[in-house]
Amino acid sequence: MIDKILQWDEELFLLINGFHNSFGDFVMFWMSNKFVWIPLYLFFIFLVYRKYKIKTIIILIFAAILIAFSDQISVHLFKNIFQRLRPCHDPGLADMVHIVREKCGGQYGFVSSHAANTFAISFFLIKLIGRKYKFFTPLIIIWAILISYSRIYLGVHFPCDVIIGAFLGAFLGWFFSRLFFRFLFIFSKS
Repeated sequence: MIDKILQWDEELFLLINGFHNSFGDFVMFWMSNKFVWIPLYLFFIFLVYRKYKIKTIIILIFAAILIAFSDQISVHLFKNIFQRLRPCHDPGLADMVHIVREKCGGQYGFVSSHAANTFAISFFLIKLIGRKYKFFTPLIIIWAILISYSRIYLGVHFPCDVIIGAFLGAFLGWFFSRLFFRFLFIFSKS
């Protein structure tokens, strides 16, 4: 069963990675760059501040801890344990993989830290401000999906790396939002 799933994963990867062109290469390369998104992160902070005012500082601390947890869990509890080669490092696939700007990343790819981190912050923020801004939830989910898709397009992750990373991140985002609201409840009582 696992072998069949891995085979489908490789086939789907080759299909997605095979649809490339110079425009897509440019867009997907920059979509995966976390620094390109700084204006969007500032916009997120602005939206949080409009709802939570001074509590935004606490939210930023929770968000920083969340991303640290998500990133470290994706590396130390997944990549370093499962040691699944990235497609661009897999000797059986490397010649068929389209990579952009010779960027392949570390040796192991299961799970995608990009997917875990973007879905973690997405689900955390959805729980905090998703009801206040109706446009927010669908847009941030689309953003997380596009970043995750870019990792397959760029040849650095298999679809399962991204899917499991997204689930991991979504769970962590939800869990940290619960911790945040619990924290507020406890300190509002004191």
